Formats: sequence, C-alpha cells, structure tokens
Amino acid sequence: MKTPKCLEPLVRDGLINEVLRPLKSGKEASVYVVLSEGEVRCAKVYKEANKRGFHKQALYQEGRKVRNSRQARAMQKNSRFGRQQQEEVWQNAEVDALYKLASVGVRVPKPYNFVEGVLLMELVTDIDGSAAPRLNDLVFSEKEAIDFHMRLINEVVRMLCAGIVHGDLSEFNVLLDSTGPVIIDLPQAVDAAANNNAATMFLRDVNNMSSYFGRFAPELLNTQYGKEIWKHYESGTLTIETNLTGNFEGSNKKADVSSVMREIKDAREEAIKRKYEQDFFG
Repeated sequence: MKTPKCLEPLVRDGLINEVLRPLKSGKEASVYVVLSEGEVRCAKVYKEANKRGFHKQALYQEGRKVRNSRQARAMQKNSRFGRQQQEEVWQNAEVDALYKLASVGVRVPKPYNFVEGVLLMELVTDIDGSAAPRLNDLVFSEKEAIDFHMRLINEVVRMLCAGIVHGDLSEFNVLLDSTGPVIIDLPQAVDAAANNNAATMFLRDVNNMSSYFGRFAPELLNTQYGKEIWKHYESGTLTIETNLTGNFEGSNKKADVSSVMREIKDAREEAIKRKYEQDFFG
C-alpha cells in the first residue's frame, strides 16, 4: 500500500521497510501493520489532541513527570507550546509504561522504538498468525472466563507492583493471543503512588474485568479482588506472589454502592462509545 505521510520519516530512516496494511483507526491513534527489521510489527500513530476522543485527561496527567520547570509552566498556561508539551507527556506515558511493564514480565505488546509520534511495537497475533481479537469480540465458557479473569488479575497485580495503574482497563483493550490475554492501550496509565485518583481507577479497572467475565461466570460478580489488592498495596504487603482470595473485609462504614456503580457505568459507556467511533468513523 502507499506509505501514509505520517510514516514516511520512519521509512526514510530505515526503521520501517514496508507498510503492509492498516490495522485499525480510532479517535486516539491509527495503527498500521508494517515490516520492520525483517519482522511483521505494528506502528501506532498518535493523533493530535484536538482530534482525539478521550476525555477527562487532567485526571490522568496528575503526578506525571515533566522534563523541567519551563515545560511545567507552559503546560499550566495552556499555551500553544504548552499544549505541545502536554501531548508529548501524554504519548510518552504509554511508551514509558510499555517499556517498564515489559521489563517486569507484564503481558503487553513489546515496544521497539518511538520516533516522531509513532510507536513501533509487537503485533499481537492469534494461533493462526492473524491480528489477535479483543475480549469483547469473543465468547467464553464458564471455565475459560474464570481462568482468563484470574490471569488478568495476576497481570494487574504485577502492574501495580511496578507502580502502574492502567486507568482504562476493559474488554475493549485486552487482546487474546495464542497463549492468553495481552493488555494494550496505555496512554492514560498513571503512577499508583503519585496520582490521587489511582485507587479509584484501579478499582474500576478490576471491577470492569469482573463485570465482563461475570457474564460467563456469574460467581465472579461477587468477588472483591480490587479492594483486596489495593489494601495489600497500601499496607506494603503486595507482591506478585500474594495469595488472593477475592474476599475483602473492610470497615463497618456503609459503602457508596451507587457511586461505584456510576463509575463503572460511565467507564463502560465511554469504552462502548470509543469502540463505536473506531468501528464506524475511523
């Protein structure tokens, strides 16, 4: 296919040998299947901020590191330069998260390079070598649902032990390759210790997984893995070897169930909206 203009610099520099085909296009990025260093990989091209569909970015930007005080001041003033810097920080958040998570064994696409707003990374494939499907496109048996749910719980634990919360985890950004779930789409990843919203985001991520797999295995709807894991994290006892039960004994204070359900509902509606925009508007 004709090389998209956004990928031409990488082709000229030899980082991409050939652009094979488009993979998907959404409000946040366009992804292409490319040939790079003799391997089939994918190239994620980030779109400009005013063309993206992701909302409430300020919640995710809290606690993110900036290069210097000049960059921080520009971002606060929201000048043209400041908006460019915000965009750079937003894109680097995913790149940094992928490198860090891959290094500690979290199942994410392996990153290879990041140049001029283009992230070169592993193409996640199924057993036939085709692009791996999202969880939302699949149907599971009860046994499979329980198995994959537990695998993902282990992944979010490993992520949290590395100090990272996905922040937007749902059935729309988990792929299933030939050996199991792979977590994708991390531009909104947050520092668990530096972001005051991290606990809420983490609980929502875990609840989204329980709600989704609970369609196939209803017993998962009664689990409390999110609260159990976060309690271990807060107390400094969380490791990748921590024995989890899915049970949680909190305080006697009455839980604000309605608020939690609203959070889950809002997140799910946002994810559905984003999928709709990706599938029908590109």
